[in-house]
Amino acid sequence: MDTTRVVIIIVIVVLLLIALAVGLRIARRKKQTAELRGQFGPEYDATVGSRGDRDAAERELAERRDRRSQLQLRELEPARRQELSTQWQQVQARFVDEPVLASSEAHVLVRRVLSERGYPTQDLDSQTDLVSVDHPEVVGDYREAVRRTQAGEKGEATTEDLREAMVHYRSLFSRLLGDGTGHAGAGADSTTRGSGTGTTRGSGTGTVRDQDGRPDQDGTGGATRPGSTPPR
Repeated sequence: MDTTRVVIIIVIVVLLLIALAVGLRIARRKKQTAELRGQFGPEYDATVGSRGDRDAAERELAERRDRRSQLQLRELEPARRQELSTQWQQVQARFVDEPVLASSEAHVLVRRVLSERGYPTQDLDSQTDLVSVDHPEVVGDYREAVRRTQAGEKGEATTEDLREAMVHYRSLFSRLLGDGTGHAGAGADSTTRGSGTGTTRGSGTGTVRDQDGRPDQDGTGGATRPGSTPPR
């Protein structure tokens, strides 16, 4: 076999090896993208959009997943879930007269549950990053709730803005308070529903009404009971 033919064979083999390596890299990249998109859902698209670079966004999401794997999360005892659920009902009821205060207290309560479940709460950005691994479908709403609450504390949010913040807080709170199924009796957002003021109390009577406008027999405002699935 002459030298030229040997060189040609070597070049072909090298090119085939390069093509194989590139193919494997592309396959791994597609697999990682599919895994991250499947795990993070809307948070994947939000992170890609905020970073403006898919590679950087995927590295960030993978790093969040690694940090989350180092946490030892705890389930709450049934009695504690009930206690926290009652606290939520009290905060929710306060929205009628003091929406700014209720929104701030809802944020504090959510952070308390995060801490008790085992999430670090010192830094809000790091906290939401870790929460996004377990609850990607609601973490964006949680960030928006915090933004509206902070605006409300500055007098820059409407009652409707704060009502939406309460709904967003309740969504994450319900999942955090869960009994392992992701559902809990965090209470419906009906206390903050209504016309004009975002309430459901009857005019001049103080009657609490459920989310369909009927008088509520047990005074919870149509709240979800512990262990049931919160309304969506």
